[in-house]
Amino acid sequence: MHLTRLLLAAGLLAALAVGASAEDKPKTGFVDKKHKNADGTESPYIVFVPKGYDGTKEYPVILFLHGAGETKQANKKDVKLPVEVGIGPAIKKRPDFQFITVIPRAEGFGWGADTANAKRALAMLDTVNKEYKTDAKRQYLTGLSMGGMGTWSIAMAHPDRFAAIAPICGPGDAKTAEKIKNVPTWGFVGDKDSERIVTGMKGMIDALEKAGAKPKYTVYPGVGHNSWDAAYGTDELYKWMLEQKKK
Repeated sequence: MHLTRLLLAAGLLAALAVGASAEDKPKTGFVDKKHKNADGTESPYIVFVPKGYDGTKEYPVILFLHGAGETKQANKKDVKLPVEVGIGPAIKKRPDFQFITVIPRAEGFGWGADTANAKRALAMLDTVNKEYKTDAKRQYLTGLSMGGMGTWSIAMAHPDRFAAIAPICGPGDAKTAEKIKNVPTWGFVGDKDSERIVTGMKGMIDALEKAGAKPKYTVYPGVGHNSWDAAYGTDELYKWMLEQKKK
């Protein structure tokens, strides 16, 4: 009887140990998060955590900014979540995607550096860097359309923060492009997009080159506004990002 009790106790302890281990193991995949705002409200966002993440090694980080169509207050019936457009679908097609990816949601239109959306997104990035083991020298910023414009704006406001940026089909302020001449840049656009966007993207690339930078630039022939599926579907983009590292 005494031996039986000992065996039962040992089994219970083992089961508890396994349960504790399972709870301590970090969640991977698309993880729902909530950011606490200064006014007491909460803003949901998503963090993609690579399947091999266990907290023992540093991972590079991408901050992704969605387009106007995924904005919380978008005036359309079929509003999609930010994870459903752009980098989210690209991640789902890549089981071994090795970037922790922060996906905030704009609560009003615009990702300009001075907006509440941008400040909240950067605060979410700060939180992720505290909660996960991340590589401070490999932090990247990218976005599409409205998010592409935000990528330019935030990078210009914080030129020392990101190892590289990848704005897609969203023009910036060419007059201030010199601020990011030292930030590795890869821009994307479809040549059938609106004239404003095509001209604006080319203007940013030209301004960077004039400032002495050597940006990469991809123009997809026959592609309209949705150049993000092709851009985020390019494996070379992620290889290029990993090659960019802050000193």
